[in-house]
Amino acid sequence: MALPLDEALSKLDAAVAALEAAVTRRLEAERSRSDLETELQIMQDDRARLAVDLESTSLRLETLEATTRDVEGRVGRALVAVRAVLEEAGVAPHL
Repeated sequence: MALPLDEALSKLDAAVAALEAAVTRRLEAERSRSDLETELQIMQDDRARLAVDLESTSLRLETLEATTRDVEGRVGRALVAVRAVLEEAGVAPHL
């Protein structure tokens, strides 16, 4: 038969082990939460950076499209002028 003191110490050991396990689980949960918060912050930073990059790229695209329209207009006017000069010279244009 176990002595009351031995039984009490056994229960105390079990309670301390359960407490240690609970503390370990809690610490792991906090660490995991911290990792998730860090990952979320990284994703938010990436999203913000990508939004800035997208805006910059969109502006460059608009500039390029405007430049392309301008060049197309100039080339069209140049072709008209070349055709007119060739017609005046009596040369059949191949353009």
